Amino acid sequence: MKKNQKELSEEKQHELLNTLKERFEKNSHRHENLDWNDVETRLKNNREKLWSLNEMESTDGEPDVIAYDEVTGEYIFCDCSKESPKGRRKVCYDREALEARKKYKPENNAIDMANDMGIEMLTEEQYRELQKLEPFDTKSSSWIQTPGTVRNLGGALFGDYRYGQVFIYHNGADSYYGVRGFRGLLRV
Repeated sequence: MKKNQKELSEEKQHELLNTLKERFEKNSHRHENLDWNDVETRLKNNREKLWSLNEMESTDGEPDVIAYDEVTGEYIFCDCSKESPKGRRKVCYDREALEARKKYKPENNAIDMANDMGIEMLTEEQYRELQKLEPFDTKSSSWIQTPGTVRNLGGALFGDYRYGQVFIYHNGADSYYGVRGFRGLLRV
């Protein structure tokens, strides 16, 4: 019988849970009043979410709990690497932009990567909320979800943190840079 491809081995699950616990304990300012034991129980009951968290971790996203949704009962994990995750850089915004490039195509695009990982790209509001925890993307930038009105005109949005504040910019959706990736969010 073929094992589910989106399931980690027991050893990998244990390793990932230890990494997440250590990060959780070192960064309590991101999730005040939350208890690791509750988070861990939730994770152990959502094996496919563990797989997605491992994808975030393996692309240098350093996922951590940033909130608890009292309405849904979900813990919200987000990439908390200081800079845009290294394993998700040099990508254009979406498949349409990737296919439109005639020369020097990047290997992938942010939207497809996020979907393949089982995570959501951050919205502008989520990106701004994340930046309230601590400064992120001070030397890099991250694609964020782009409204259809902007995307239909060929553009896409990205954000960074400079001069003590969050900036949201636009660029052609087909552009890609060595310091631009994307941050993801996962509800567990």
